[in-house]
Amino acid sequence: MKVVALGGGHGLAASLAALRRVVSDLTAVVTVADDGGSSGRLRREFGVLPPGDLRQALAALCGDDEWGRTWARVLQHRFASDGELSDHAVGNLLIVALWELLDEHVDGLDWVARLLRAKGRVLPMAVTPIDMTASVRGLDPGDPQGLTSVRGQVEVAVTAGEVVSVALEPQDPPACPEAVAAVRDADWVALGPGSWFTSVIPHLLVPQLRAAVTESSARKVVTLNLVPQTGETEGFAPETHLEVLAAHAPSLGLDVVLADSRSVTDTELLRKAAATFGADLVVADVAAEDGSPRHDPAKLAAAYAAIMDTA
Repeated sequence: MKVVALGGGHGLAASLAALRRVVSDLTAVVTVADDGGSSGRLRREFGVLPPGDLRQALAALCGDDEWGRTWARVLQHRFASDGELSDHAVGNLLIVALWELLDEHVDGLDWVARLLRAKGRVLPMAVTPIDMTASVRGLDPGDPQGLTSVRGQVEVAVTAGEVVSVALEPQDPPACPEAVAAVRDADWVALGPGSWFTSVIPHLLVPQLRAAVTESSARKVVTLNLVPQTGETEGFAPETHLEVLAAHAPSLGLDVVLADSRSVTDTELLRKAAATFGADLVVADVAAEDGSPRHDPAKLAAAYAAIMDTA
């Protein structure tokens, strides 16, 4: 079975940590719009794709043995100093170094995956850096219903207003050919969980990638977040996530919507929202036991196994 997971950041890492327990042919397709932190600095200095979300995906695919655990820690380690290296993640520097040596994004990521003995492949969703813009309501005190344009992934993620819609600049970035091919050849495509407007939806705004997702014969599962995200999806109910997904990708069809049993307040309302995509609703216990808003990898793996019928 071939599974492709779309997303970025901690949300994609959570789905990969679960999926690598379930399937042996796994590909992550990662957003490349980050403009903050170490990734933003490297992007501005070297003109490369922001490596941070790609690094997190690679770390999530490391094995549970000593080799995998060690390399995952190395990849995620950040320098702390008063100098220019401060806050740079080791994995970001390693990825950029390979890109410079090989002059090819996919080859560089494949070499990192080999070094880590990663249980899957990591690909960028596009081969050029992308900027995000958003229409945000409520930023102007004098016009609470008015829309303001906000630019940059970081600014969109932490906005104090209500995100109404997002877009990419350029609007038609060149998709990664290997990512498009993986989606078209997949048995399952998984979207979410993650930052809804800045990690999940962007894949569906890249025209070639959106066409691959909507036209692929692969079955599609969307995993909803456990709680709304401060700033980006403040006040969202589970069904609201599906409504904005439909607004940005009206041609998208789904087979399954997966939600955590403790996060659903109105099962029938969410079931109706899922049905607008042609999807079945699966409600399962997939949250961490410590009460934090994290998916438990083992629980999520069990839910994916049941959904994909690989148990």
